[in-house]
Amino acid sequence: MRKEREIFGKYLSRHNLRDTPQRELILDAFLKREKHFSAEELYDIVKKSDPSIGQATVYRMLKLLAEAGLAREVDFGDGVMRYEHSYNHPHHDHLVCRECGKTVEVMDSVIEELQKRVAESFGFELTDHEMYLYGLCPDCRRKTQK
Repeated sequence: MRKEREIFGKYLSRHNLRDTPQRELILDAFLKREKHFSAEELYDIVKKSDPSIGQATVYRMLKLLAEAGLAREVDFGDGVMRYEHSYNHPHHDHLVCRECGKTVEVMDSVIEELQKRVAESFGFELTDHEMYLYGLCPDCRRKTQK
């Protein structure tokens, strides 16, 4: 977490932004969670420590964290934008259950290589990508089979 704090501090300095206690609290809460979470979920966590923090402050902070390269937005297609760590976390894709919303992070070198080959076959140099695979998780499939 020390490196992430250093990266964020440098980002704030480059953009002539102050480091505030509210930003530190939100950064701490963000760094302690490894799951996908919405801005509202993060807001609920930080307001317990400091009720003066507004929801807009959390949204702005998540935007700053994304711009600093520490957070990434993920969209599972349910109308709720979520965030996850991006710094020092390997690229991965997501399986998303359409029934219960469960997500599974998938790291597969064969899929990564195939994506590169597909891009190259159309003359693209792949710089970034996101892949979401939607379906039913094993628990939800069992429920529908009963």
